Amino acid sequence: MAQNDTVKLIGSWASPFSIRARAALHLKSVKYEYSDELCSQSLNIVQYIDEAWSSGPSILPSHPVERANARFWALFIDEKIFGSLEAVGGAKDDEGRMAAAGKLMENLAILEEAFQKSSKGLGFFGGENIGFLDLACGTLLGPVSVIEAFSGVKFLRQETTPGLIQWGEKFRAHEAVKPYMPTPEEFVAFAKKKFNVE
Repeated sequence: MAQNDTVKLIGSWASPFSIRARAALHLKSVKYEYSDELCSQSLNIVQYIDEAWSSGPSILPSHPVERANARFWALFIDEKIFGSLEAVGGAKDDEGRMAAAGKLMENLAILEEAFQKSSKGLGFFGGENIGFLDLACGTLLGPVSVIEAFSGVKFLRQETTPGLIQWGEKFRAHEAVKPYMPTPEEFVAFAKKKFNVE
């Protein structure tokens, strides 16, 4: 893509999906205009950013098997984990909430195992550097903090998801993420206002 083209990004500051695109543009050192509106398909946007701007670090792995694996786990996050989060938040009764919470914990345990295998003890899903799967998973941090605050249940716990906890701290502190990622308290305050909860 030509260097003088103007890039416009549409997103919402509190949207975990907008954070993906903003962090990807930061990683590629791409200047952009930001418009605070709703958007979707953030994983496609991240893939496009990686392909359109070859400067900066690669976001998706270059090896085809690793690339397919990253896409698989990103889909798992979007479908299974976000689905479980929505089920916990939208449950109509305690029985439904408990079942959804159990499924969320099960899915987080699966993701913990995937993190342990793919990170090789180096801090991020792809090893030493933040990549596609980190951007996909990083968007869970805000919604998880909201569900934890509203339900009183800790889903990310040292005894069950130690790698994800350490990874989350490192992800939030990364220079490409920190300027765009609201704090857990900001996510909770936003959710309370949005859902009219005290």
